[in-house]
Amino acid sequence: MRKLDDYCYETNDHYGGVQKLYQFDNGMGASVIRHQGSYGWPKLWELAVLDENQELCYTTSITNDVIGHLSWKEVSEKLREIQSL
Repeated sequence: MRKLDDYCYETNDHYGGVQKLYQFDNGMGASVIRHQGSYGWPKLWELAVLDENQELCYTTSITNDVIGHLSWKEVSEKLREIQSL
């Protein structure tokens, strides 16, 4: 199985913090952010599921919203779930 970092296709400065964009072989992806306005700032992360068009997706079994206050370990677990959709 490939490392999660292999699926990160873009890292951006985002509102004074960072955004990492992921896309998996199944077409689904994620936006993982940590900035002053995100849920969990300054130490924790926020994750949003992205559909095959890289738009926010609120209809997966993972969540119907963004998920905030995640440790990096929890982010990794959610990314594996998205990869398995």
